[in-house]
Amino acid sequence: MTGLTELVEQAPAISLAHDSITNETGGQARRRPHICFVAPAAWPVLTANIEIPTVGGAEVQQCTIARALIESGYRVSMICMDYGQPDRTIVDGVTVFKSFKPANGIPVLRFLYPRLTSLWNAMHRADADIYYQRSASMLTGIVAAFCRRHGRKSVYAGASDSDFMPGKELVRYWRDVKLFRYGLHNVDAVVAQNPTQQQDCRRHYARNPVLIPSCYVPPADSRGREESGNEILWVSTIRHYKRPEVFLDIARRLPEFRFKMIGGPGGGDTKSRHYFSEIEAAARDISNLEFLGFVPYSQVDAHFDRARIFVNTSFYEGFPNTFLQSWARGIPTVSFFDPGSRDDGEPVACLVHDESHAAREISGLMMDIDIWRKHSARCRSYFEVWHSVRTTVGMYEALFRTLTEHAEFPH
Repeated sequence: MTGLTELVEQAPAISLAHDSITNETGGQARRRPHICFVAPAAWPVLTANIEIPTVGGAEVQQCTIARALIESGYRVSMICMDYGQPDRTIVDGVTVFKSFKPANGIPVLRFLYPRLTSLWNAMHRADADIYYQRSASMLTGIVAAFCRRHGRKSVYAGASDSDFMPGKELVRYWRDVKLFRYGLHNVDAVVAQNPTQQQDCRRHYARNPVLIPSCYVPPADSRGREESGNEILWVSTIRHYKRPEVFLDIARRLPEFRFKMIGGPGGGDTKSRHYFSEIEAAARDISNLEFLGFVPYSQVDAHFDRARIFVNTSFYEGFPNTFLQSWARGIPTVSFFDPGSRDDGEPVACLVHDESHAAREISGLMMDIDIWRKHSARCRSYFEVWHSVRTTVGMYEALFRTLTEHAEFPH
């Protein structure tokens, strides 16, 4: 990847400085590492901004983990795109360094300027010990190259199962695919969300990822599931591989139940907008289905409080935040893909293979309270053991200790 090295060496060099921490006797104490999340699209999630119509599972996880690390005493920063916020804005203890504006630059050329140069500059200004990036993109390569050049540590966390399946990465340009693969080979640590990702990463990249489950903090006012709602809920981005049309078909098969669909377009290009419009038009014609379109992440939780069942129709995922939002409330999930979660050998999600199977499972859960309670209890119990913030952050702290145990950062 000599081309990458040549590019990043052109990025502006900025002097680095770092505060030291002393112990009670006045000697130098080993401090907790400063963690920087390279998450360009996370600003709307971090600030609960409802005016910017974008939300992603990777951004949700990074914001959740960042806040939890702050509570554990870590210094945490984040690199986001420039949405008009001041540089070094502090949000819930997280110092946000801004990089490029979302639409700035000339197509093709903007990869180098302003995107690469502004990201490199922001990583210099953050001056962190560990840089954390999540979800397959060219960012993985840039973060790996920066850390190798400047003696810092890098972590890549998988988002979709496709991240570790060469040829199936959800990355648009071949150049960016090459950068992602370079990064995956060169980061200091890889994090997988589920056993499938672990196995695929070992098989295709000869890396041994650390398995760290995703986490979620349910709102304090989320109500108990015994007073469960009566809606069958679907929440995701409207993309082809998410297969929203399958949910529409299930709703048509079960006219006696209420369905709700939430999700915005999968991109700003003409193809994505056209697909969204097709799904929206079809949904409007189904009398027992309510189509809401895009809903900001900060407002989605209220819809889970009114749900009785959650449905995922994707061919593949990583580990959806929507499962956590469901399971924390004891809402059973019906899923077309297997996230690998097991409780005493039994799948936590109700796994189905086609629309007819899904309709039967949903009907059973809606009509038989004993079946619903059994699945509800399993979901809630599994969430509390494996997906609490305390569990996830404890695993990250162990990873950070391993990365920095013998490291000498050039501060």
